[in-house]
Amino acid sequence: MTEFLPLNTTVDVRDQQPTVAILPVGSHEQHGPHLPLATDTIIASTVARALSSAYPVLELPPITMSCSHEHAAWPGTVSISAPTLYAVVRDIAESSRRSGIEKLVLINGHGGNYVLSNVVQESAGMALFPTEVDWNNARIAGGIETPMISDMHAGELEVAILLHTHPEVVRADYAQHDHLADDRDHMLTLGLQAYTKSGVVGLPSRATAEKGRDVLASLVTSFAAVLTALEQG
Repeated sequence: MTEFLPLNTTVDVRDQQPTVAILPVGSHEQHGPHLPLATDTIIASTVARALSSAYPVLELPPITMSCSHEHAAWPGTVSISAPTLYAVVRDIAESSRRSGIEKLVLINGHGGNYVLSNVVQESAGMALFPTEVDWNNARIAGGIETPMISDMHAGELEVAILLHTHPEVVRADYAQHDHLADDRDHMLTLGLQAYTKSGVVGLPSRATAEKGRDVLASLVTSFAAVLTALEQG
């Protein structure tokens, strides 16, 4: 689906002369019976496209597989290791610098990519977006009803964004897959399968396209502060 890939030419980039590149980082993991395995990649790419439409940044194609080991019990999930993801991001940042783009923002679509925080902390001219604060502000702006701890996977937030931007990828029965599991203290040890049979943790029945629209608009607004921070850094 070419809509998830930037189609600019080298001449376009030369004429734009961007100083910041944005790199969507998704995953390929189960998202219950009603969302595709590529959900996080689609959302990260959708956010990146909205940002590149609003700000003078270079949108890069997405990383489509990342650290999804907690979802390994479900068919179709594919992961790479944290060191591999770290190395790929560092290589992309270095390659961008060689081509004259000094700053890189990672647009993370998967909560399990903890290593991205480390690579940003250890690197100059790099940022991570959206942060937990950005997501929280977007949830408030969008009227997301489910608390963040409950809306963990394939729930209200993700379905709302997709209903707004790519409704064709959401299965018609999405409202029938609500499941809550707030106590997930040992997920890193046991995997998500210890807390949900369907793979869902959240209330997708509460999602609407209007909520997704307002969530995305909030993220676009919040991104301005990221660019300011990169300039200061």
